[in-house]
Amino acid sequence: MKRGFYTIMSAQFVSSLADNALFVAAVELLRTSGAAEWQRAALVPMFALFYVVLAPFVGAFADSMPKGNVMFISNAIKVVGCLLMLFGLHPLLAYAVVGLGAAAYSPAKYGILTELLPASQLVKANGWIEGLTIASIILGILLGGQLVGQALASRMLSIDLPLLDTGLDTAPEAAIFVLIFIYAVAAWFNLRIPHTGVEMRPMPANLLHLVPDFWTCNSRLWRDKLGQISLATTTLIWGVSGNLRYIILAWSAAALSYSTTQASALSGVVALGTAVGAVVASMRMRLDMATSVMPMGIAMGLLVILMNFITNVWVAAPFLILLGAIGGFMVVPMNALLQHRGHNLMGAGRSIAVQNFNEQACILGLGAFYSLSTGMGLSAFGAITAFGVVVAGVMWIIQRWHRSNCVNYRDEVEHLLKIARHDNPHG
Repeated sequence: MKRGFYTIMSAQFVSSLADNALFVAAVELLRTSGAAEWQRAALVPMFALFYVVLAPFVGAFADSMPKGNVMFISNAIKVVGCLLMLFGLHPLLAYAVVGLGAAAYSPAKYGILTELLPASQLVKANGWIEGLTIASIILGILLGGQLVGQALASRMLSIDLPLLDTGLDTAPEAAIFVLIFIYAVAAWFNLRIPHTGVEMRPMPANLLHLVPDFWTCNSRLWRDKLGQISLATTTLIWGVSGNLRYIILAWSAAALSYSTTQASALSGVVALGTAVGAVVASMRMRLDMATSVMPMGIAMGLLVILMNFITNVWVAAPFLILLGAIGGFMVVPMNALLQHRGHNLMGAGRSIAVQNFNEQACILGLGAFYSLSTGMGLSAFGAITAFGVVVAGVMWIIQRWHRSNCVNYRDEVEHLLKIARHDNPHG
C-alpha cells in the first residue's frame, strides 16, 4: 500500500471513533432528559437525513478539491454539531448537523481509495479500512459507554477550572466535550493526507445543475449489470446494520436488563465480528468474486430473527460475533465492486455520493419505520423479527435478479467481470 493510505486509515479511525462514542452520548443525553424512546431511536434517521438531502451535491464537492481538505472541513462541521448540542439545541437537531459533516466526509473517504490505488488492491484496501472502521466502532461504542458511566463521568465533572465555568452538569455533556478534542485529532490527520494528482472537477456556478447530473449518475449505476447488484446489496446491508446499532441497545435493555454502559459493550461485540469478517474477506476474496457472497445475506437475515430467543449474555456474545462476521465478509467485496464500477462510470466522489444516497435512504426509511413503530408500541423483539424477514427476503430477490442477469445479459456481465480482473479500466 502507498504511504498515504495509512494516513487515510488513521484519519478515518479517529473520526469514526468519535462518531460512535457521540452516538452513545446522544442516546444517554436524551434518556437522562426524559425524552421518549422514539426520540432515541430517531437519532439514526436524523443522522442519515443530510446524506439523502445533500446527495446530489456532496459527491461533486468531494471531487472539487483534494480529498484531505474535504475531510478536514467535514470534521469541523461535526465539531459544530457537538457545540450546538452542548449549547442547548435539541439533541436530534444537533445530531443532524453531525450527520451533515459525515455526509460530506464519506465520498472523500472512500473516493480517495480509487484515486490512490489500482483495482487489484481495492478489495484489500476496503478490507483494511472497513476492518479499522469496525475497530473504531467497537472502541467508540465502548468509549461512549464509559464516558457516560458514573465512574468516569463523576471524575470529569469534578474537575474545577479556575476562572472558567464550563457549564457541564451531566455525564453526557462531559462526554460530548471530550469528543470535541478527538475530532480535532482527526482533523490534524486530515491535513496530512497527500494529494493524489487526480484532476479536480470544479463545482458549477449554479448548484441546481448538479441535481440532474446526480440522477443521471444514479440511473447509470442502477442500469449497470454489476453495479445494480452490488448497490442493491450494500444498500440493504447498511440500511439494516445502521438501525441494528440502536436496536441492539434496546434489545439489551429488554432481554438482559442492561444499562446504556453495559449495552454499549454488547454492541461492540457485533462490530468485533464485523472486523473479523472484513479482514478475512480482504484476504480471501477478489473483485470478480463479490457476487458469490449473496447467499450469506439470506442466512444473516434468518440469524437476526434468532436474537429473540437469546436471554443469556454468554450465548448472545458469540452469536453477535457470528452475525457481525457474516455482515463484514459480505460488505467488503460488494463495496469494492461498487466503488470499482462507480469509478469507471462517473468518478469516485459522485459514485460514492450515489452509494451513500441509496444506503442512507434505506437507513432513513427503516429508521423512520422503527421510530414510528416504537411510538405505537412495537417492542424491540418485534422490530428484530421484521428486520430479519426483510433482509432474508430482499437478499433472495437480489440473488434471483443477478442470476437473471447472468442468463439474459451474459455477454455484458462477462465483459464487466473481465474488467474487474484487471487494473486496466478498459479490461
